[in-house]
Amino acid sequence: MPHKVMIDADPGIGDALAIALALFDPRLDVLALTATAGVVSGEQATRNLQSILESLDPSKWPRLGCCSLPTPVSSYDSLGGPTRPVDLHGTHGLGDIEPPVSSLQHLKDSVKLMTDLVREEPNEITLLTFGPLTNLQLAIERMPDFLEQLNRLVCFGGVNQGPGDVTAVADFNFHADPHAARAVMTSHATKTLVPLDVASQFVFSFEELNRFHFEAAGELGAFFKRLVTYFLRANHSHLGVEGVSLSELLALMAITEPSQLTTEMRHVDVELQGELTRGMTVIDRRMRSRATEDVEIVTGFNSSDLEHELSRFFEPIS
Repeated sequence: MPHKVMIDADPGIGDALAIALALFDPRLDVLALTATAGVVSGEQATRNLQSILESLDPSKWPRLGCCSLPTPVSSYDSLGGPTRPVDLHGTHGLGDIEPPVSSLQHLKDSVKLMTDLVREEPNEITLLTFGPLTNLQLAIERMPDFLEQLNRLVCFGGVNQGPGDVTAVADFNFHADPHAARAVMTSHATKTLVPLDVASQFVFSFEELNRFHFEAAGELGAFFKRLVTYFLRANHSHLGVEGVSLSELLALMAITEPSQLTTEMRHVDVELQGELTRGMTVIDRRMRSRATEDVEIVTGFNSSDLEHELSRFFEPIS
C-alpha cells in the first residue's frame, strides 16, 4: 500500500524537485500540498505549488492548501549568509519558470486543510515538511493532538553536527521560526529529523545530467532537467561549486526507503533567542540524560542512494 502523504513546503527549487518525484512515485499517495512562508512568501509558495502541478499535470492532483503569511523576518540578507534565496532559486523560487499570476479559487488555508485531513484519516497520514514549521505550530493550536494523530512526521531542518546556512549554528528553517521548531521537536510525538548538514551531502553534479534519459520521462523529465540545470548553474555562479544538494530528496527517502538511512534516537530542543544562537538545534547526547529520546535523527546514507533513487524515474544511459 502506498504511503499517504501530505507535503508542507515553501518551494524553492529543492522542494519543487522532491515534490515532482513524489507526485510520480508509486510508493506514495500524495493527498495534499500545503504552502508555508519561508524562502518565498506564503502567497508565492501557493502559486509555486500550483505551477508545479500545472507543469506536471499528474494523473491524480493532490489538494492544495494556501498560505498568506509573509516571508519570515529571518533572511539571508540580514544574517550575512553566503547567498540570498533569489540568487539560487530565481526571482519567484522556481528558476526561470514563471508561476501563474492568477491563483486558484476556493482554496483551503494550509492549516485547516492539514487538520481536516488528519481528522478524516487519523493515524494514516505521514506529514513531510520542507520549510519552517509554522503551519505545524498553528495546526497544534487548532488541534492539540494533531501530531499524535499522524502516522509519522518527517521534517527537513535543523543541524546535527555541521554548520548552518544562515548562521554558524542554525539552518534557515529553524532560524526562521524557532518557536514553531521547538514546539514540534519537544512534542511527545515521535518524529524523524533530516538535518541540513547531513542532507546537504546528497549531491547532484553536472555529470548526472549526462547519466539519465530525462527526455524519455515526458513532462516529469523536462521539468526536473530544467530546474536542476538552473540550480547547477546558479550554484556554480554564486557559490563556485560544481554540484547542488538535493536535500529534500533525502527527506523524501526517509519515507520511501528508511532502511537505506542510518539514524539515532535523541532528545532535541531548539534555542529561541541569542544573537548567535537563535534557531540552534540542541541535541542531548549525554549518557545519563533523563530527557525522552523521541526524535529519530538521520545521520547518514549510502553514496549510491541518489543515483539509485533517480533511476526509479529516469532511464540511466548505459
